[in-house]
Amino acid sequence: MRISIGSDHAGFPLKKPIVDFLESQGHEVTDFGSYNPEPVDFPVITKKVCQSILDGEAERGIMVCGTGVGASIAANKVPGIRASVCHDIYSAHQCVEHDNVNVMAIGAQIVGDKLALDLVKTFLTAEFSTKEEFRRRVEMLNEMDAQNSK
Repeated sequence: MRISIGSDHAGFPLKKPIVDFLESQGHEVTDFGSYNPEPVDFPVITKKVCQSILDGEAERGIMVCGTGVGASIAANKVPGIRASVCHDIYSAHQCVEHDNVNVMAIGAQIVGDKLALDLVKTFLTAEFSTKEEFRRRVEMLNEMDAQNSK
């Protein structure tokens, strides 16, 4: 799978173990920064990760910041992106299965390396449900995006 990843300075230390894990699993990873622990604005990097998904360069994105909240908010401002903070295994698969989430946000100050890798694995192996109720709801979200992008 093609994965885009990004972090701010707070997420920078956790990003490398995630990238190493993704590559060890055979995924193609594009890293949009940050590339060091110097302060950076997460919306700038989040936008790049999201744009790569919209452009078809990546199938899913992962953002790592302090809590995951800021990156999730920024990602959800981009029409066509559905992002979720995931700090537990259930949310990491359910967000894809029910809501077709394409960007997962993780808080490096909330979860450790081992849990983060489990979250990533779970997120990437989850598939969007074929049930009509979930498809209908995601289509409603797409319509909301279309209305908000005018």
